[in-house]
Amino acid sequence: MRFILVNGRTPFRKTSCLWCCEEIDGGYLRDARTLLRYCGYECYAIHQEAAPLIQERTRAAS
Repeated sequence: MRFILVNGRTPFRKTSCLWCCEEIDGGYLRDARTLLRYCGYECYAIHQEAAPLIQERTRAAS
């Protein structure tokens, strides 16, 4: 896992967490590879665990 921790800042535009859809304010995590934003480490970790499962299901459905 590689991420960027941004403290005390909000994104330029109103943005919500990729995983829980909460509005981001006062600091967030950003995936270093994809630049996707998360409200905190918990959402980032959950998404990193779930992403391979989601991709596997979408491949099986197509």
